Amino acid sequence: MSSSRRFPADPASAPAARRFVLGAVGPLPREAGESVALMVSELATNAILHGQTDFEVDVELTEGSLLVAVTDRGRGSPEVQQPAVTEMHGRGLMIVQSLADDWGVTAASGGAGKTVWFRLRLQPTEPTASGRGRPRA
Repeated sequence: MSSSRRFPADPASAPAARRFVLGAVGPLPREAGESVALMVSELATNAILHGQTDFEVDVELTEGSLLVAVTDRGRGSPEVQQPAVTEMHGRGLMIVQSLADDWGVTAASGGAGKTVWFRLRLQPTEPTASGRGRPRA
């Protein structure tokens, strides 16, 4: 399953992107869902603040993993920062790096724009009596 959606460079787009991804993938184990929500929020916020362009979110769900990619047309190449404890910003990619099984940045051909993506391995789920999935033991 794959899905994509474009969002405007507006602060309201970060929670909208998070809802889009979580809605596209359906029920996830709690910890995976929380990690996905946080990483999508971070990447969407970075696209809004630093890319300063509309951005596209692509979601690809396979049996064993979830790939989410956020593409904007802004200049620059994102890098993991090491902010001081007192700094209010600069932890987004550090969070993605710590939660994702794999992640990266792909520059757009032609110079303007990039895609920041993450992959999360998912445990297979089995239906419960409520119809919601739970991780297999």
